[in-house]
Amino acid sequence: MPAQCTSRQRPTARLLPLAAASAALTLYARWIRPRLLTWGATRDEITGAYPGDELVPDPDGTSTMAMTLPAPPETVWAWLAQMGYDRGGWYSWDWLDHYGEPSADRIVPEWQNLEEGQRLNVARSSRSWFTVARLERNRTLVLRSDLNVPSGHSFDPQSDPLPRARVGGIWGFHLRPTSDGGTRLVVRTHGTGRPRPLTRPFDLLLGEPAHFIMQTRQFHNLRTRAGGESLGTSR
Repeated sequence: MPAQCTSRQRPTARLLPLAAASAALTLYARWIRPRLLTWGATRDEITGAYPGDELVPDPDGTSTMAMTLPAPPETVWAWLAQMGYDRGGWYSWDWLDHYGEPSADRIVPEWQNLEEGQRLNVARSSRSWFTVARLERNRTLVLRSDLNVPSGHSFDPQSDPLPRARVGGIWGFHLRPTSDGGTRLVVRTHGTGRPRPLTRPFDLLLGEPAHFIMQTRQFHNLRTRAGGESLGTSR
């Protein structure tokens, strides 16, 4: 009799890990993921339209994150304008996206002249870059990326053949003045990939959590830098 009970319990025991995994996925999908994708943003910011959204009209994924910074838009803009691997860095986790080299802690005048179409290198090789897709000084900066999978090298969708496997999207920074002299910084992303059965699971499991980790760190570092800003200094 005890042996029969043990035999009957085994299928139930084998189902427990599956049930736990299913519960964890449900918790992530319904509660954690929506908060990661909208960290700090108001309902109006989440549902609002921003310049650059039209560049990815049918995104597979999107996020809207925001923070209020203790400096006017022109000060925050000066830090954003000098982003780039071989420029001021990205103000995030430098050991992950800047080969361990610290991001700039000063405004460098020669890095302030951005223009649409300009490429901002992502890595040392110069084979991966963001393109400045939309620019309105002190208000809007939209960076676009189109990458070959699995090489991770950039391509120009306007002139290069489309790779069979690819990911792309926008990373938009939108600055709005606040009534107390600060800046509301809203960061909007739209992303897409092909083939979707390959790229979408990767984005859900790795891309979105990684963006949350890097973006919140960038918010923190921009807040620290902008709050103690002294324009006109050099690195």
